[in-house]
Amino acid sequence: MDLKEYLKQKCQLVDQALERYLPDAEELPASLHSAMRYSVFAGGKRVRPVLMLAACEAVGGSADAVMPAACAMEMIHTYSLIHDDLPAMDNDDFRRGNPTNHKVYGEATAILAGDALLTEAFILLSNGTGGDPAARLKVIQEIAVASGSRGMVGGQVVDMESEGRHDVDLATLSYIHTHKTGALIRASVRCGAILAAASEEQFKSLTRYADAIGLAFQIADDILDVEGTTEELGKDAGSDQARGKATYPALMGLEASKARAHELVEIALDALSSFDEGAEPLRAIASYIVKRKS
Repeated sequence: MDLKEYLKQKCQLVDQALERYLPDAEELPASLHSAMRYSVFAGGKRVRPVLMLAACEAVGGSADAVMPAACAMEMIHTYSLIHDDLPAMDNDDFRRGNPTNHKVYGEATAILAGDALLTEAFILLSNGTGGDPAARLKVIQEIAVASGSRGMVGGQVVDMESEGRHDVDLATLSYIHTHKTGALIRASVRCGAILAAASEEQFKSLTRYADAIGLAFQIADDILDVEGTTEELGKDAGSDQARGKATYPALMGLEASKARAHELVEIALDALSSFDEGAEPLRAIASYIVKRKS
């Protein structure tokens, strides 16, 4: 399949929906809404919402039914990036080739823009995404858990606590990656399956797929930080090493990290073995994750 065209089409649909769902930039308080929109429309790849749409389609569901949840997931991901870039955390000046939110709007507004995006996501989820109310409730629970202390935020904390330490083991590193990055990817795939009324077996298979690509995605990010350029990454290359972050290349070496990422892609593809051509986008995305340059 033509993954580039598929991603382009899905990203356009997601962007159009986000444009409808987000507050207008001129609505009061305009500075806050402008800051929210600045980061949401700063050129993201929309990996998480696209995965949700693709998982839904893999089990015969309609993309329209999951679009609100997909957009909510992108809002949560964007909030996490705004906060991650703050001086108190990673202190990054650039994101996706553009000045980070706090560099444009100031730290206080950036913090509140992140807060507002997280809240806006749950407004969107609770307003109703169509279909079975019980399924919608499961999705809200899934996304809430993935976003909190047992998911993404927990991973961020352990990531920060591990900076500059030389005693970080593989179990700790795996925890960081599967929570900080993997949790939202896992939830994206599972929510697509839930809203499409996947069978129990389909749900388990898609969860195995999501767990594998979630870890592969972050290992690929670790590798890109070593091998990529600032121009390719849209942020400072080598920043992980400069801050003494716990990464797979730092712990296992570059070649072993690449081998592990490819192994995880094979696990993901094997998890989809019982699916027909409807899961072809998911297969293509799994392969793309370790080949991308940004």
